[in-house]
Amino acid sequence: MIATLDGAGTGADGRSGSINGPADHRVFDVLRSLADVVVVGAGTVRAEGYGDLSVRRDLRAARAARGQHADPELAVVTRSGSVPDELLDAAVPPLVVTAADGDAVAALRRRIGADRVVAVGTGDVDLGGALAALAARGLPRVLTEGGPRLLGDLLAADLVDDLCLTTAPLVVGGPARRVVDRGGWLAPPAAARCAHLLHGDGVLLGRWLLDGPRSGALD
Repeated sequence: MIATLDGAGTGADGRSGSINGPADHRVFDVLRSLADVVVVGAGTVRAEGYGDLSVRRDLRAARAARGQHADPELAVVTRSGSVPDELLDAAVPPLVVTAADGDAVAALRRRIGADRVVAVGTGDVDLGGALAALAARGLPRVLTEGGPRLLGDLLAADLVDDLCLTTAPLVVGGPARRVVDRGGWLAPPAAARCAHLLHGDGVLLGRWLLDGPRSGALD
C-alpha cells in the first residue's frame, strides 16, 4: 500500500498510481515476484485497470528456483460477483472469490469454469476460508494490493502478517480514502513492529510485522 504524508491512499484521480514513483515500483515488482497469488478487491481492479499479471524478467529465475509458476495468479474478491468483462473473457481468467450463496456464482462457473470460482461464506465472502482454499490450490504465498476496504476486512479478521507501506513525499489534501477504509474502529488496534524502513528518492519504504492474535471486533 502507499499513502501520502497527509494520509491519502490515492491522488486526485482516485488512483494510487498517481502518488507513487520509481522506488515504490521497485518494491511493488519484488513483492509481486514473491507471491503465488495477488488478491485484489473488485473495486480496485476496476479503478486501477488490472489485467494479466507478469513478473519482471530479471526476477523470474528466483521464482523458478522456489518452484513457483512463471507469473502469479490474480484473485478478485467480489461480494456481488461483478468482475470486468475484459478479465472474464481473457485467455486465462482470474480466480473469482465470492460468497457461496451469491446470485452470480452459477453464471460465473458457466462463464469461466467452476475451477476458477472460489465460493466461500454465506451472505459475505469468508476471507479466511478463501485464503485456505487458495492454499489448497497450491497458492500459499498471498499478496494483497488493496483496496482499502479489502485491507480493512483482512485486518479485522486477523489475516494480515506483514504490511508493506510506502510513504510518498506528497501532500494532496482532498477527500481521498486512507489505505485502510473500514468504517469502524479495529478493536483492539492491530499492533505492528517495524521490520525495516528504507529511504530512496525521498520515499519511505516500510515493512511492518503485525503482532496477532487480536479479536478483530469492530466498534
